[in-house]
Amino acid sequence: MTDQPAPDRPAPHSPAPELFTWEFAADPYPAYAWLREHAPVHRTRLPSGVEAWLVTRYGDAKAALAEPGLSKNPAHHAGPAHAKGKTGIPGERQAELMTHLLNIDPPDHTRLRRLVSKAFTPRRVAEFAPRVQELADGLIDRFAATGSADLIHDFAFPLPIYAICDLLGVPREDQDDFRDWAGMMIRHGGGPRGGVARSVKKMRGYLAELIHRKRAALPPEPGPGEDLISALIRASDHGEHLTENEAAAMAFILLFAGFETTVNLIGNGTYALLTHPEQRARLQDSLAAGERGLLETGVEELLRYDGPVELATWRYATRPLAIGGQDIAPGDPVLVVLAAADRDPARFTDPDTLDLARRDSQHLGYGHGIHYCLGAPLARLEGQTALATLLTRLPDLRLAADPADLRRRGGLIMRGLRTLPVSFTPEDDARRPVNRPARSTP
Repeated sequence: MTDQPAPDRPAPHSPAPELFTWEFAADPYPAYAWLREHAPVHRTRLPSGVEAWLVTRYGDAKAALAEPGLSKNPAHHAGPAHAKGKTGIPGERQAELMTHLLNIDPPDHTRLRRLVSKAFTPRRVAEFAPRVQELADGLIDRFAATGSADLIHDFAFPLPIYAICDLLGVPREDQDDFRDWAGMMIRHGGGPRGGVARSVKKMRGYLAELIHRKRAALPPEPGPGEDLISALIRASDHGEHLTENEAAAMAFILLFAGFETTVNLIGNGTYALLTHPEQRARLQDSLAAGERGLLETGVEELLRYDGPVELATWRYATRPLAIGGQDIAPGDPVLVVLAAADRDPARFTDPDTLDLARRDSQHLGYGHGIHYCLGAPLARLEGQTALATLLTRLPDLRLAADPADLRRRGGLIMRGLRTLPVSFTPEDDARRPVNRPARSTP
């Protein structure tokens, strides 16, 4: 009897990847590729113990982000999981900061978004550009002569903190307190008693006191460039039905959501450029020629390639739904995996390749639909300014650590580095920018 060749059989699926480990955090993209192919809408148990659906394909993700049957309001749908700090932002319920844009649906969402949207118009953001440039130069001034820095701690973290504080109207003498509270948020995770919850409580107390101070000093008519907290107070006092809790919650979420995303955009973006020298050289050549086109498309590509928000914030099914052919029951939490959707080969050519000149980059990094990130124009300005200033002033910037030794911060929603050590040729006074505004430090 002779041996017969075995009949052709389909190759068995590779085993499902383990999610939410340290190894996964370092590079989640292979696991997301497996999910897109084999389980595009996947129910999993999160590290908190909450079970949720992960949506990983671009088409499904975009549809889910705009699905009216997915509510943002945890009070109506998340039940005890939210009360225990397992969903949402730890401590926000106890601090009476629930009524912000990430937690509400229309019509309240429509009303509150309209009140703050004026602060993020293209004209208002353009007017803010000199201040962002001033902040970037001032921060680099502090370490440019040393030849080394941790770009997260020394640059990517403080830049958006000081910028959003200026926009809100937090006095300069109080901004370092906000920097400390924000630092606790990104250094310490945990539940209701963790660093985030403590920082939230301190911010809430400060914002309540600041709102009272600003209300007492508010002039009868708004002046040019009125800060955002004053504008919210004015809206509340002129029949817009904005409560003090809503004003405090709005200021809080603009700070909370408006700084860490930009920290991660600058950190992840710089790391990607340092580990892709050909792309970095193209961008530096473009900047040296006085062109900004590659910078603009490049920031969009960095948002797609390794964006600052890994999973969109929590959503809850309000009725039976079908997403990607999967039945979702009322009350089920749904998390749209932006990082997976933005590398979907069904939507992007060569999605695992970084191409700063990519023109078709309709990424979901800032969301989609009515909850599209309100501060995206400011974040783009900060990202473009930060990267251009770093690469121009420190042209031989290089990574000062083994990439394998870098660690990502813990947490479910955001994706960012804990540290980013770099070295460079120290900048002497002759190479420093001239004609900078008199105030060059935050």
